[in-house]
Amino acid sequence: MNDIFATLESEARSYSRTWPTTFDRAVGSWIYGEDGTPYLDFFAGAGALNYGHNNPLLKRKLLEYIERDGIHHGLDQATAAKREFLETVDEKLLKPRGLDYKLQFSGPTGTNSVEAALKLARKITGRESIISFTNAFHGMTLGSLSVTGNSMKRGGAGIPLVHATPMPYDNYFEGQYPDFLYFDRLLADSGSGLNAPAAVIVETLQGEGGINSSRPEWLRGLSDLCKRHDMLLIVDDVQMGCGRTGPFFSFEEAGITPDIVCLSKSIGGYGSPLATTLIKSEHDVWEPGEHNGTFRGNNPAFVTATEALRQYWSDDALQRSTVAKGERVGQVLDELVNTHEGTVAKGRGLARGLGFEDPDLAGKVSKAAFDRGMILETAGPNSEVVKIMPPLTVTDEELEQGLGIITDSVQAVTA
Repeated sequence: MNDIFATLESEARSYSRTWPTTFDRAVGSWIYGEDGTPYLDFFAGAGALNYGHNNPLLKRKLLEYIERDGIHHGLDQATAAKREFLETVDEKLLKPRGLDYKLQFSGPTGTNSVEAALKLARKITGRESIISFTNAFHGMTLGSLSVTGNSMKRGGAGIPLVHATPMPYDNYFEGQYPDFLYFDRLLADSGSGLNAPAAVIVETLQGEGGINSSRPEWLRGLSDLCKRHDMLLIVDDVQMGCGRTGPFFSFEEAGITPDIVCLSKSIGGYGSPLATTLIKSEHDVWEPGEHNGTFRGNNPAFVTATEALRQYWSDDALQRSTVAKGERVGQVLDELVNTHEGTVAKGRGLARGLGFEDPDLAGKVSKAAFDRGMILETAGPNSEVVKIMPPLTVTDEELEQGLGIITDSVQAVTA
């Protein structure tokens, strides 16, 4: 790689260390090095590229918009692009599911959506404390970081991260205790020292935390607990929304309706920055301008987001495809688990993982896959899980090719 990156770019860079090449172009499920070397991308921009790189259906609309001098930067002004996006969200997502949400555009990334959700929950309830879960990841700004579990990332804050209390995620105690025994007891005990929480924030499937998938019954129990104790339920669907687990929203399978939903990453469709916070109508108590940001309305992203919803969420074809492809990944992972001790298969939909008792092996598998022409990330508190997240639009042939590379890489590393 060109030394300019080491010379001028901050030491905070990470992915460029994992995949030491200079990338230049990308199409669909493939990303190409500057020298033309192709890599099958099972990383998908950490979930920001559910529809693949430079999706031609979305690109056409984006180029048309730019060519006609469509509004690019508009703060939160009313624009034609935003109107079409809101109308399409209502038509394709909210009305078919019987959901009554208003959309807030707080800033361009997932952590902006989470910050708005936490701030609003405190305003609604008048309480300060937020409940999060072990191994959660919600963002790198201070509010989001306070409800994130990873000790290394928390340590980067440089100040105490307060007004947040972690609770055990689903199966944290491997089934030894009833769900919410500890949490429910603390809420009911006036001597527990737990301040009445404003809200609970949860990922239905923890991506960065290690591909930890919660059960539908656990989510229903959590929703019921929130109602009984007057806590708002916030679902962080930044990485697992937009169809990653099958349905558009990852909580649909559980049949719950969160008070607030955080969306980003693939909501923009094309990989452009866009985030929104979905708020139940009765909870939209903001004063005008009380929470804002310079880049809270990315109009080109509205254009591609609208087209993505029209192309992929007018029927259930993508959802069925994602579930089927996810089951195929699961079959291969189960085969690997059966032939390699110290491994576990994780996840659902097209958010899958292979966990290793020896955490060093996951990183070695990632490197072996890169050497074989594939982009694979690791996840978990000790980077012990190989994280498998291809674009949802990956073809069957590409999926099989990728699964072959993963199998070869695991075998090479564990031989």
